[in-house]
Amino acid sequence: MPDQIVLLPDNIANQIAAGEVIQRPASAVKELLENAVDAGATEIKLIVVDAGKALLQVIDNGSGMSETDARMCFERHATSKIKKIDDLFHIKTMGFRGEALASIAAVAQVELKTKRAADEAGCLLEIENSVVTRQEPVATPDGTSIAMKNLFFNVPARRNFLKSNAAEMRHIVDEFTRVAMSFPHIMFSLTANGQQVFYLEKGTLKQRIVQLLGNHYNAKMVAVKEETDYMNIYGFAGKPETAKKTRGDQYFFVNNRFIKSAYLNHAVMNAYQEMIGSDSFPMYVLFIEIDPEQVDVNVHPTKQEIKFEDEKIIYAFVQAAVKHALAQFSVTPTLDFELDASIQQLSSVSQPFTSGRREEASASPLYKGFTQKNQAHFIERPAASELKHWKEFYEPIKKEEAFFEYEKTPPPMFGSPQRQNNFHVDEHTELLQVLNSYILYPAENRFLLVNQQAAHERILYQQMIAAVDGAPIATQSSMFPATLEMSPADAVLLNELLPYFKVLGFLIEPFGNNSFVIQGTPADFDSGNEKQIIDFTIEQYKHFNSEIKISNREKLIRSLSRQRAIKTGTRLTEREMKQLLSDLFNCEPFNMAPDGNPTYLEFKQEQIERMFGK
Repeated sequence: MPDQIVLLPDNIANQIAAGEVIQRPASAVKELLENAVDAGATEIKLIVVDAGKALLQVIDNGSGMSETDARMCFERHATSKIKKIDDLFHIKTMGFRGEALASIAAVAQVELKTKRAADEAGCLLEIENSVVTRQEPVATPDGTSIAMKNLFFNVPARRNFLKSNAAEMRHIVDEFTRVAMSFPHIMFSLTANGQQVFYLEKGTLKQRIVQLLGNHYNAKMVAVKEETDYMNIYGFAGKPETAKKTRGDQYFFVNNRFIKSAYLNHAVMNAYQEMIGSDSFPMYVLFIEIDPEQVDVNVHPTKQEIKFEDEKIIYAFVQAAVKHALAQFSVTPTLDFELDASIQQLSSVSQPFTSGRREEASASPLYKGFTQKNQAHFIERPAASELKHWKEFYEPIKKEEAFFEYEKTPPPMFGSPQRQNNFHVDEHTELLQVLNSYILYPAENRFLLVNQQAAHERILYQQMIAAVDGAPIATQSSMFPATLEMSPADAVLLNELLPYFKVLGFLIEPFGNNSFVIQGTPADFDSGNEKQIIDFTIEQYKHFNSEIKISNREKLIRSLSRQRAIKTGTRLTEREMKQLLSDLFNCEPFNMAPDGNPTYLEFKQEQIERMFGK
C-alpha cells in the first residue's frame, strides 16, 4: 500500500488559512488598514467597488518596502514584527502574524505598488492564486498601494456565501470605523463606487468620534480619564439620555486595538446602573493602555478577542473610571425625599400601621391573591430578545394554580391553530379606557383587558404584510419634505431598506453626504414626525437583529408597526377605541402582537369571584 499522507500545496494551504482570516471583504479591509498604520502612514485612503467584491484598494504614504520585502510579504508567516519568541509578549503593532497578505493573495488577484523614500523607483507586483505573475520597477509615490480584485474568484463557493452589496458595505464601514477611531492623528478617507463616504481630517479623539458616529453626540459625551501605574483608561461615555435599544455605538480598544469583550461591557453597564433602563445600551469609546506583557492578543485569528492576565482588576478599574466620569459631570441621578403635601395628609400615610391592621390585611383573599406564588401578576413578560423563551411562555397554566387565565396562542410561525373569534364591536358595546393604556371590553361571563399599543401593532403589522404581498400602500407627497441626517453606518443601512420603505408608503431619496429627503409618507400618516419615525424605526430594526434570523422585510415591518402604534399613555375617544378593537378582531391571529406578546388578557367571572372569596 502506498503512503497516504502528503503535504498540501502552498496555494491550497493558503486558501485554508484564508478561511480563518479573510471571511469577507471587510476582513481584508481590517488587515490592510492595520498594515498601513503599522507602516507609519499619516494619510490612508480606502477605495471599494461593489462592496469590495470587485475592488478593494488601500493607499498609504507610509514607509514603503524594498523589492525583496515586497516579494517576501506574501509568503506565509512572513513578518517584520517578530524575530524571537520573546517578541510575542511585547507586541505593540496591529499586525504581527504574517498571515494577512498571504491569505489575501490566495483568494484574490492582487496588485502591489510600493516605494521607500530613499529609493529612486518603486516596485510593482501582481499575484494570482498565490503565484507572482508580474514583477517590475514602477514610478509610484512614497508609500504603498495594494489593490485586491475579484475576491474569491477561485473559490466560487465562498463567493456565493457573501451577502448583498449593502450588507457587505455595512461590514466594511464597521471595520473602517474601528481602525479610524483608534488613530485620530491619521487622515482617513473611504470612497465607494466613486462616491466619498468619509473624509476624516487629523484631529482630536472627540472630533473623530463625532465625525464617525454623528454630530448628535457632540454635546452629549463625558470625558473618561484615569491613570495608574498598572494601566490607563481614557475616552468618552455618552450621557444617559443618549442610550439606545441597540449595542451599536460601543467601542473598546486595548493598546489601540479594537476588541470585543462581554466582560468589560458588563463593567460599563454596571457603572450606568439605575441611570438607564435594563434594555438600553450606553454609547462609549474607551481606550485602555496596559503593558503588552499583561495581555495575550493571540487567542483569535482576527485578534478581536484577547486575554488579560488579571481580568478582575481591569473590570473594577473600567467600572470605577466610567462611574467617576459620570459623577464628575453631574450626570448621576439625585434622589428627591420630599413627598407631595396632599399625599402626606392621606390616612394611609399619616396613621400608624399596627400589628392588628397588618393581620387583618394579610388575612383577606385579595391580599393572598396578590402575594402568593403562581398568581396572575407573577406571570413574567417574555425576555427582551425576540421570543427567546417562547416555549416556557406558551406552557398552559394549571387551573388550580392560577386565578387569571389569558390567551397564549403562539404566532403562526409555530403552527398552532388560531382560536375561534367570538368577539365583535357594535354601537351598543360599552368600552372603558384604563390608565390611558388599556381598554376594558365586556363579553359574556368575562371581560378582556386589551393592551392598546400591542393591539395597534398587530393591526398595522397585518396591514403592512398585506401591502407587501399585494398592492403597495398609497403615498402622499410631503408639502415640506423633511431632511434626515444619518451616521455613515446608518446611511448604508437605510440605503439598503429604501425599496421596502417605498412599498410601505415612504418615499425617501438619498441627498448625498449621508443625508436623505422624505418626499412622501403613507396616506394615513400624520405629518410632522416623519424624521422621528424613520430614526426610531432604524434603531428598532437593529434591535430586531438578534437571535432569530428573519428577513429584512419582516424586521422592517415589525419595526414600523412598533413605531407607528398608539403608545401607552395615549388617551382615546370611544370612537377610536371601537375602531381599534373592531380592527383587532378582524386580524388573524388577533390575540398576539408581532413580537409574541399577548394583545389582551382574559378575565373570567368565576376566577374573579374566587378572588373575592365567593
